[in-house]
Amino acid sequence: EVQLVESGGGSVQAGGSLRLSCTASGFSFDGREMGWYRQAPGKACELVALISYDGTPYYKDSVVKGRFTISQDSAKNNANNTVYMQMNNLAPDDTAVYYCAAPPPPSRSCTGAREFGYWGQGTQVTVSS
Repeated sequence: EVQLVESGGGSVQAGGSLRLSCTASGFSFDGREMGWYRQAPGKACELVALISYDGTPYYKDSVVKGRFTISQDSAKNNANNTVYMQMNNLAPDDTAVYYCAAPPPPSRSCTGAREFGYWGQGTQVTVSS
């Protein structure tokens, strides 16, 4: 059974930081990317950041703006199938449900990830002004 278990969401004030974690099981990370998407109420789902099995990051610059860092577990070849996202200088516009996902390569679209990849339950991030 495929599972993506997220943790680390919460409520912070603007300018604060949070670290999200996601541990995957039931599938191989090899040849794939894994990372984070988000969806705010009334808004479309959007890609935030992904990291490949070899550690190469991909950021949606318009969302991240240099504030977020995605990384993977330090175990050899990310044997623990865990990725992290450090989010700094959070703003109210970052308020959303953040979903851990592994999209089907080579797609990175939200729809592709949700319908044809692996998708977590989501963790709420709330940033107050």
